[in-house]
Amino acid sequence: MSPKVFMVDVAAADAAEPASGWAGTIQEVSPGTPSLQVTDLGAQRGDGIFETLGVVAGYPQAVETHMARFAESARLLDLPAPNQAQWRDAIRSVAARLTTTSQWGIKTVLTRGVEGTGVPTGWIAATDSGSEFPLRTAGLRVVTLDRGYPSDAAQRAPWLLPGAKTLSYAVNMAALREARRRGADGAIFVTSDGFVMEAPQSSVILRRGNRIVTPRTDIGILLGTSQLSVFALVAEWGFETAEKLVPTSQLRDSDGVWLLSSVQLATPVTRVDEADIAVDRDLTDRLNAALLARRD
Repeated sequence: MSPKVFMVDVAAADAAEPASGWAGTIQEVSPGTPSLQVTDLGAQRGDGIFETLGVVAGYPQAVETHMARFAESARLLDLPAPNQAQWRDAIRSVAARLTTTSQWGIKTVLTRGVEGTGVPTGWIAATDSGSEFPLRTAGLRVVTLDRGYPSDAAQRAPWLLPGAKTLSYAVNMAALREARRRGADGAIFVTSDGFVMEAPQSSVILRRGNRIVTPRTDIGILLGTSQLSVFALVAEWGFETAEKLVPTSQLRDSDGVWLLSSVQLATPVTRVDEADIAVDRDLTDRLNAALLARRD
């Protein structure tokens, strides 16, 4: 099924809500109708940002966390700051038009716009993700791939845009293709000096005894919105949590490894490179049940 696409008449960050409400700034695009100019810098150069939110039973999840990261990505790229009220309203308006029998992913996009105009382009695409997510049970095999820079690159080279969720995803997609060529289902990026980073479309967490660990974001990775939700949950369940440098070797000797994303949620890793690893089925099921039950 093709995504449902809604163009957003992007408002300035400090613009007041129109008398008719923000709904008039959001327009659904009929299937097959052209909606983006080829000279848009998002299409030409990947010069833009995005967020993908899960929608469960009609409820968009972790809206505030995603909007905070959306704004931070805009800041890092020197894009106009998003009007938070407009985008929140747009997300909820789109979610209200979706069926509740399956899960959806809502992707918010902001680009630098058509070259030379100085006017940003915005849209939302809603994709039906179905109701079956077998990887949440079966898990996946991953390979580790060198991201190509050391753990201090974010401090030395901020122009690499660490922490920004940009449209420039060619490297991420190439990594997934390489993983499949190696007989795996996915990949985990590691630094050239041997520390775990993130997956091409997911955050990484590990269980080590009673502690749930995720890599530090200052090594050049995204803040994980689902990871924040998981840390809040497991803290309530009595686990310790930590953000730290994680040596690649710990992927193989932990009590569980998961990839976290807004739509797929918590996917257990069953194999890293050539080694089968421990899988915590009970915690996997508990995490996914709690994540699906969110109504924020």
